[in-house]
Amino acid sequence: MKFSDRMRDERGIALIVALLVALVVATISVGAAMLSTNAAAINKYSERQSTLESAAEAGIEEARSAVNGNSALYPDSGFATLENGVVVTDASNNPIPGVTRTTYVGPTGITSGQYGVYGSIVSVTQDGFNNQVVRRGEIRQESFAKYAYFTTIEGTIWFANNDQIWGPVHSNDRIRIYSTGATFHSEVSTGRDIYQPGYGTFHQGYSEWVPIIPLPQTADLLALSAQATAGNTRIVGNTNGGHGEGTTRIHFMALDLNADGDATDENEGFMRVYQHLTDPNWVTGDQPGGGWDDSENCGDFANGPGDFTSADDRGGSWANAYTHATSRCFLGGSDELWDGNFTANDVMGGSWLQWPGAVSALVTAQYPAQAQYLWPITRALNPNFKGVIYVQGKVVLSGTLRGKVTVAATDDIILGDDVRYITDPGAGTCSDILGIFSGDDVVLADNALNAPIIPFGSTYRSYDETNGEFIHGIVLALNIFTAENYNAGSSSAQPCEGTPAGRGCIYLTGGIIQRQRGAVGLTSGRGYVKRYSYDQCAANDPPPYFPTTGHFIRGRIFEVDPTGFNVANYYSLLTPP
Repeated sequence: MKFSDRMRDERGIALIVALLVALVVATISVGAAMLSTNAAAINKYSERQSTLESAAEAGIEEARSAVNGNSALYPDSGFATLENGVVVTDASNNPIPGVTRTTYVGPTGITSGQYGVYGSIVSVTQDGFNNQVVRRGEIRQESFAKYAYFTTIEGTIWFANNDQIWGPVHSNDRIRIYSTGATFHSEVSTGRDIYQPGYGTFHQGYSEWVPIIPLPQTADLLALSAQATAGNTRIVGNTNGGHGEGTTRIHFMALDLNADGDATDENEGFMRVYQHLTDPNWVTGDQPGGGWDDSENCGDFANGPGDFTSADDRGGSWANAYTHATSRCFLGGSDELWDGNFTANDVMGGSWLQWPGAVSALVTAQYPAQAQYLWPITRALNPNFKGVIYVQGKVVLSGTLRGKVTVAATDDIILGDDVRYITDPGAGTCSDILGIFSGDDVVLADNALNAPIIPFGSTYRSYDETNGEFIHGIVLALNIFTAENYNAGSSSAQPCEGTPAGRGCIYLTGGIIQRQRGAVGLTSGRGYVKRYSYDQCAANDPPPYFPTTGHFIRGRIFEVDPTGFNVANYYSLLTPP
């Protein structure tokens, strides 16, 4: 081949290579331009998406604030539309171009109120490019059970003597702290101010001049009658007797139905209901009209266990009934008064009421003598039980609770003896919980069980098996929580952990909510010394149908697929039939 021909061939190849390189460079340039354009589009979309998400979540908080400010916005059922295609504004209140929002609110979950008041806020945002974001925020109303201590009126009573208060504290009134000090281990708030806060120790701080929280009303209590009726646990009593006395008594019982050595199974919670509608002294264990020598509530087991002889039965030697090592007093109707035997109708004229529902064969097999008188207070044996026991009139409480129950009474609720859970509330299992909701006062009875008495002579003597009172539960009194005759009796007969006192300690685990702060003792030693503990279960797992503050708090936020979203269908899915 000639040299010139080879040169022409190489120049042709060079041209092709140059063209290819140019083409590659052009392709890369176009690709880079396209990538740059796509990146800009992606960033723009991401910005729009982020804006929509932020606007949707902000809508949840704005809606929660709205229903807290106006309870009428929250419907009883279904859902309500709070915003409908409104223009969304930024933090400076300037409209965000093309972004609109619609928000809905309504009750969801189990809407009966038995487990609290729960709802959902749904926030839907969209822009002019048909991009849409849907978010759901859970909300729930705070239960009054969250408070370790709550009052509407404090009066002139002080926190003092190094009181130790565990759990949230709120008063709509001024909180006073005396120079002897008090320690608050959780948050403290008041609708007014704190007088002498320097004498207090606040581990989680305090807030003054916060919005007033209204106490529940009588109508809230009366509404529970229907729930109790459904579960065959509505009881008709009366209001006979003085302050701290009643003619109807509920005695809680935890019974080992399956003989496994404990009474903590789901079906092992019961109560018995005793009435003597004309003799409140007998029911409550008070001194009878004729004096302690006539008492049928007090006596001894001098002849051996299971052989009770009352002071009245001893006749002229009645004083011996109070001096024996086995001398004890009991509430009216107690089995111990009848030599340990269940007695449906006793010689005093009182009786245990029959359970109006169907009796389980399991209960009959284990407790044949009293099966008809054992009222199941769990759904295992009482499927229609709503967790509410309702008493028309006064009621005296005692015993050991297995279950989750609210006792509501239109008048006073009297604590005639210890009321405890079968499971230790300090264990944190939240297996048992009791709400005590009174239309008037909750009163620690000044009876022969709770307070030392003078049956003869001038010496105070105690006839209870415990030194002090043990109360497990959340107390809510539409008037006051107090001790009957707290300013009377001994000032030293029953010390509280070494501190001189007349009636010992009140070991209350739960909370106290009351209209006005009531007294349970005096600095002189008369009455009780307080030993109050907070039940952490009360806030998150409150007693059934326990009143709420009406204030919604935030819960979790969920992302919802906007494809084919229909708000009516969605709320229907969130609310089981």
